[in-house]
Amino acid sequence: MRFSVVITTYNRLPLLKRAIDSALNQTVLCEVVVVDDCSSDGTEDYVQELSQQLKQSGRGSLIYHRNETNQGHACSVNTGVQLAQGEWIKLIDDDDYLAPNCLEEMIRAIRLHPLAVICSCQSLQVDSEGKELSRTRQPGPGKVFYIPQSDVHYGMLLEQVPFGTPVQVAFQREAFLKSGGWNSSLDTNCDDIDSWVKIARFGDALFINHCLAYRTIWPGACNYRFSIEQRMEANFLVKQQIYELIHADKRTISPSLSTVQNYLRLHWGLVALKQKQMGKALQMFLPAFLSFAAWKLLLQVHSRTHTPTIRRIVLSESDTPTPQVPVPS
Repeated sequence: MRFSVVITTYNRLPLLKRAIDSALNQTVLCEVVVVDDCSSDGTEDYVQELSQQLKQSGRGSLIYHRNETNQGHACSVNTGVQLAQGEWIKLIDDDDYLAPNCLEEMIRAIRLHPLAVICSCQSLQVDSEGKELSRTRQPGPGKVFYIPQSDVHYGMLLEQVPFGTPVQVAFQREAFLKSGGWNSSLDTNCDDIDSWVKIARFGDALFINHCLAYRTIWPGACNYRFSIEQRMEANFLVKQQIYELIHADKRTISPSLSTVQNYLRLHWGLVALKQKQMGKALQMFLPAFLSFAAWKLLLQVHSRTHTPTIRRIVLSESDTPTPQVPVPS
């Protein structure tokens, strides 16, 4: 099984170097594809020179592609996957990075369940200095488990199937291409979740309950560009898509789409409240305030109670692999 690591970048050379190092220092051999969205900070010279060094030394494969114009994150992801030769794709945004054993553990999990088309792990949230801020929660039982395809979209609707951000997720290249790739109209605003939804139409979902990836939380991150209203709107568009894909045997127990919309109003109202944006919080709360079903769904999601109708099948009870800490370059 061959993995390709696709790294998208734009004018973040110092961070990009760390991301590339984390891919090249994996405990298993992989192809690395860097898609440069027309940077002007010396990215091209650095990556081209590194690519030549690797080729001459035989220490790895690094492919560099530069967009002729700035096309955005989603288009760059699509280009990288098209260029990649691996059967499976591991994405990294340029400000994130992997533990050295990330691909090794993902390969081990995929071999346990070859019907999977998407695989996710836990991640550590770190600041710009690499200091741990938090870590994502365990989404289910055991060390490695899978969710059958027929349960995935229902679980995503109720937010009991948290694939996470790109640095946590790997996917089968063929399933990605069948899905149509990333939607550029959602560029950096739920475009990743939209893709996980579409890929999950073609097989089962795997989860590894270990932190094997690092996500950097800093003011320069792309998600800071969007208002709460924009994020809520994109969130609902994705929920609508999920709703249409729910398996027939789950439809009778699913909340209505209007309940889901009101739940999102309550959720994003709480986000606005936390950010002390009182006017926005009130604007979001009011249309949903009297919806008992929406409050019930909010409590269910925020209490992180598992929905018993989502099947989680444990694949391995082996000892937990110790996440290997990357050595700063």
